[in-house]
Amino acid sequence: MNFRKYILDKKYLILFYIILMGFISLVIYLDVTIKVRLDNILYINFVSIVLFLFYLIGEYLLYKRYYEDINYIIKNRKENIINCLPNFGTYIHSLYNKLLISIYEQQNKKIEKLCEEKRENLEFITSWVHEIKIPISVSRLIIENSAAKSKEEILESLEEEIDKIEKYVEQVLYHSRIDDFSKDYLINETDIEKVVKEVVKKHAKVFINKKIKIDIKDVNISVHTDKKWLMFIINQIVDNSLKYTEKGGYIKIYAEKDEKEKRLIIEDNGIGIKKEDISRVFDRGFTGYNGRKNYKSTGMGLYLSKKLAVKLGHDITIESKFKKYTKIVIHFPKLIDYFNVTKI
Repeated sequence: MNFRKYILDKKYLILFYIILMGFISLVIYLDVTIKVRLDNILYINFVSIVLFLFYLIGEYLLYKRYYEDINYIIKNRKENIINCLPNFGTYIHSLYNKLLISIYEQQNKKIEKLCEEKRENLEFITSWVHEIKIPISVSRLIIENSAAKSKEEILESLEEEIDKIEKYVEQVLYHSRIDDFSKDYLINETDIEKVVKEVVKKHAKVFINKKIKIDIKDVNISVHTDKKWLMFIINQIVDNSLKYTEKGGYIKIYAEKDEKEKRLIIEDNGIGIKKEDISRVFDRGFTGYNGRKNYKSTGMGLYLSKKLAVKLGHDITIESKFKKYTKIVIHFPKLIDYFNVTKI
């Protein structure tokens, strides 16, 4: 920073000084009650100007060092640049430093969050690729061994594997859209019974093959939601119940309501969830004891369900006892501002 630039920065202060001293000098000169000679007035102005110049030069020397330090930091692009900020010693500059540090820390947190999300997305995609390769490999084996089976058996087996592939593709599709949720939803009055029956129909073969009983009752209620997204949520929950319920088990789907909300409950008598895992089942990528034992869980189903439910203005809670049962409840509050919910 050269002296010329500094003087230009102080132009309003200099202008104010000139006007002030001119006004004072004029008042003294024109006041007949005070007899001050013109040369004395000029002398006062001269001394004032000299003192003012000393002030400007002194402040310039202080600022020059400060700006040189700032320019040095910028040009050398140090990694921890925020820790190298010079302390000028004035209150306003200390506030500027605090402001810059605060902005720096906020941006760091955002970057860390983005890096964490990128890492989690990579883990999910890696797990998803391994998962989807299984039905593809099985399909190839079915085709290779087609000579030993009838046409009906081959088609049925292939259809089962295609259903698995479709489920995995649907999951990754909803995962990719979750951040742009507000662009792809439509709130309407939705018949829960129809949605539940459509989901159960999709899993009909699994119910039959595992001989799992399905009990649907008292679900003749309607809620304001997006049918497509709600169907995905219920589908993930039912899929989980089927996955962790042994042959000959049962799944109950029923509804409740009170003054505050309507609830859809999906209950099974499967292997349940350990107490230490309950609080984490909705965490991203968390598989827990059952998922680790199964080796086929990405830990994304319940995470996506919870996230989408909250965005729709609903909520999901879970209750379970290990080796006894699991009960998942979708809550539909009666009073909700859906416009605000989509901004969450």
